[in-house]
Amino acid sequence: MASEPPYLYLTTIGRRTGRQHTIEIWFVAHAGCWYVMSGEPESSDWVKNLRANPVVSWRVGSRDAPQMQGTARIVGREDDPAVAQAVEALMQAKYNWNSGLIVELRPA
Repeated sequence: MASEPPYLYLTTIGRRTGRQHTIEIWFVAHAGCWYVMSGEPESSDWVKNLRANPVVSWRVGSRDAPQMQGTARIVGREDDPAVAQAVEALMQAKYNWNSGLIVELRPA
């Protein structure tokens, strides 16, 4: 994990505007997917956007990195406990933080 970059650049489609919206966010990779967490899921625009339209794109490490496309899904801790526990452990090890809504980014 030491070689893994600290940031991922997640692009969602605005639920009202239809325009692309990109954020810089902490992430971890696990089992062929990327995972991000929102500490404020009810007020984060990016979470509201992906709930309205789960089609997303992302770049790992820099805004100039190759773009990946896929879909986002909320990982329920009760519905998918193994994934949630793995992601929380990876986030804790990488950032010393693992609290919030887990979102999976699955490549197309």
